[in-house]
Amino acid sequence: IFFFSFDTDDNFKRRAYNRVVTLQNGTTESINAWKLICDVSRKEFQKIYDRLDVTITERGESFYQSRMMSVVEFLRNKGFLELDEGREIMWPDDSKSGIPLTIVKSDGGYTYDTSDMAAIRHRIEEDHATWIIYVVDSGQSTHFNAIFKAAERCGILNPKVHRVDHVQFGVVLGDDGKKFKTRSGDTVKLSDLLDEGMKYSLKQLQQRGRDKILTPKELLEAQEAVAYGCIKYTDLCHNRISDYIFSFDKMLDDRGNTAVYLLYTYSRICSIARSSGKDFSNVGDILDKFDIKLIHEKEWKLAKTLLKLHDVLIKCANSLFLHFLCEFCYEVSVVFTEFYDSCYCIEKNEAGEIINVNYSRILICEATAAVLRKCFHILGLKPVTKM
Repeated sequence: IFFFSFDTDDNFKRRAYNRVVTLQNGTTESINAWKLICDVSRKEFQKIYDRLDVTITERGESFYQSRMMSVVEFLRNKGFLELDEGREIMWPDDSKSGIPLTIVKSDGGYTYDTSDMAAIRHRIEEDHATWIIYVVDSGQSTHFNAIFKAAERCGILNPKVHRVDHVQFGVVLGDDGKKFKTRSGDTVKLSDLLDEGMKYSLKQLQQRGRDKILTPKELLEAQEAVAYGCIKYTDLCHNRISDYIFSFDKMLDDRGNTAVYLLYTYSRICSIARSSGKDFSNVGDILDKFDIKLIHEKEWKLAKTLLKLHDVLIKCANSLFLHFLCEFCYEVSVVFTEFYDSCYCIEKNEAGEIINVNYSRILICEATAAVLRKCFHILGLKPVTKM
């Protein structure tokens, strides 16, 4: 087996560039080799998607191959391409300042500029999208600004009709404040990160004695909810533009604005209706018989907090900052704890027998659970009723 370095072996670099051109031209040998590589990659990607409940419509760069040829002809016919040392370039705006896009290389190959121009054209003209969101790291902001300007200049993008946003994000750091890597200096694999999260979450659940209370199936569900939820939530609860330090200990803390605290709060809320001995599975039927009465100040505070959901979702949609939703979830959980500590839902005698069920308050609990459940769905967290 021979290993070549793209950065140090000029001959290999030249062969690699030439291979890309043959691939883009549809050479059978290159296509077959590329398909084998894609099949191996796709299988490994799917394992991660399954663990994180990710569903995608696959549209890799190859999907746009014919559309790249089409957009090149489109830009040529419109007179937007200029020759520059053997390559064909396009200026993002009429001032012809800044860095031009390279649409066709001197060897006839295409670039990321070409595929991104083809992609935005496809999304607008074929998918009829009116709002396109690019989630790519902040280092690509200059590139996407140029693509958006070029698409507007050539008439693909109409700012009065279409909205395009680059949702950029910062860097994940290690405890040393440097880019998050393994001890050997390698990039951390997501699969290894998820495995480590599973170990940490199981240890925490065992420390709480949950392995003695939950069934094996319930324990696994709780373990996955905590492990994957804490990794997702930590990424989302920060301002996405800012860098943050990765720490499992902080992620799995059951105090403060963490996924663990939110998930524990949710499971506790679910246990209230369950322990009442009454059937709250059909809230509509119960609302026909019982009214929600807001008397205690903590009932009012919780109800008013829940009503903020609509405004929070609009704020998130307009700004594309999900940490606002995370902050709302934490606020709901804190206010619910205040409510639960001050307002009994189920009253028992000294023998532990239920003597009174406050239907109004349990309905408030169910409303709180419903709001958190909706937020968790948006954030990609999987709630569990027992934890």
